[in-house]
Amino acid sequence: MTYRIAGLSTEPFAHLFALDDAALAARNARRVTATASRGFPCRVSLEDAREGDELILLSHTSHDVATPYRSTYAIYVRSGAVPAEYVDATPPVFEGRPLGLRGFDAEGNLRDARLALPGEADAKIRDLLANPAIAYIDAHNAAHGCFSARVERHGDVPC
Repeated sequence: MTYRIAGLSTEPFAHLFALDDAALAARNARRVTATASRGFPCRVSLEDAREGDELILLSHTSHDVATPYRSTYAIYVRSGAVPAEYVDATPPVFEGRPLGLRGFDAEGNLRDARLALPGEADAKIRDLLANPAIAYIDAHNAAHGCFSARVERHGDVPC
């Protein structure tokens, strides 16, 4: 089984860039400018914003399920980002970061998890997907806890 990692759609976020700071604050969001070319990971492009890029920092429900494993946390979305897609490859936003990989079944219940140190994400993803009970994996940055990307099964080719 192969896997696919895709960036979030821009649709739910595009309108936020036209809002003023007060309107963003009313939505518990804020406009930020990347102060470095690392540390501002965009969840649409699945790469770090470059220094000077405009982003919106907002609360995002990444695991919207009716189980105790529902998850909401802060994410960055970069202005003008294009949704990325990776098949059998990890995105740049995974590079150099320890990741918590949470494997869920089709009902949204946690079945297994792995800690992937830098360079280990692909192997740990394949290890989790070897369990047929795992329908998808949510990757989170281990240190800060924020959602990074969803990993889904893709195609019929064995890992």
